[in-house]
Amino acid sequence: MKVLLIKTSSLGDVFHTLPAVQDAWEQVPGIEFHWVVEEGFRDIPSWHPAVSKVIPVAWRRWRRNLRNAEVRAEMRQFYSDLRAEEYDLVLDAQGLLKSAVITRMARGRRTGLDCHSAREGLAALAYQNRIPVARGTHAIERVRTLFASALGYQVPEGMNYGVDRSRWQRPEIEGKYWLFLHGTTWVTKLWPESYWKELAGLVTEQGYRVVLPWGNDEEKSRAERIASSCDNVIVLPRMGLNALNAWLAHAECVVGVDTGLSHVVASLGVPAVAIYGATDATLTGVSGPQVDVMSSERECAPCLSKRCIKPDDGDVQPPCYRDIPPSRVLENLIARSGAL
Repeated sequence: MKVLLIKTSSLGDVFHTLPAVQDAWEQVPGIEFHWVVEEGFRDIPSWHPAVSKVIPVAWRRWRRNLRNAEVRAEMRQFYSDLRAEEYDLVLDAQGLLKSAVITRMARGRRTGLDCHSAREGLAALAYQNRIPVARGTHAIERVRTLFASALGYQVPEGMNYGVDRSRWQRPEIEGKYWLFLHGTTWVTKLWPESYWKELAGLVTEQGYRVVLPWGNDEEKSRAERIASSCDNVIVLPRMGLNALNAWLAHAECVVGVDTGLSHVVASLGVPAVAIYGATDATLTGVSGPQVDVMSSERECAPCLSKRCIKPDDGDVQPPCYRDIPPSRVLENLIARSGAL
């Protein structure tokens, strides 16, 4: 059975789909996926053995340059690639108008969420088979339910992303190391820098190294400040996702915040903690058999605000992270991984 899967973005959404692909691979003998995904995430679907072809789409880039001749040529090539085969099933796991348009262009029986289940209800008009999936549960479970209904099996117990972390060679570093994912988008998602420094000290005191990646100048500066606070902390050079994955896959433990890279860690099965303060992990947060979400229990959390709504004069800001000090994070990972 050959399925065209449309799940284009974002990074977290792409990873949320992998457990459903794994379910289908286990439950439907001989199933094969072609996956339409945003060009920036084109490497990720190929990590799963059930995905034999990736069809990158560049809508985020194309829409800014629709009159450009090269862009229009790329769009024609994408349409040609999309129409090259007739599929047993065309499955839109995104539920947006933009994904519905792609679904409508493909050849095969079009299936997706019904108008009450899709994020944009009008998307359901593009499908020949419309499947109801209850809202209010985590995105991973919603996608698994969609796949099971579309392909005719019961959602199996347990969850597996189907990603073999041994595909990445261990980086050239002596001894065991922990990796800190300290960067994210909103200021209110950032775990306090003083906490990163304190945790780095606690980990290195036990003989481990700490490794710090970064993706922009602000993150690089923060990584350098954390590294200067104690010995045995390494600031990595800037690198792409595949190179960084080698460091993530072979880490003893990973500590992260609400960021796309924490979803990557969840798929790799590395013992990890994902720290949530201002945001809510209930519906779209990091989830995996080896990752634990530590959320603030403060009355105002999660506020879902890019600016702290209840700041005070304390040293730790935003104050919601006082519920999640370095000692708690360390204890959690010791219990989870058996480290130290």
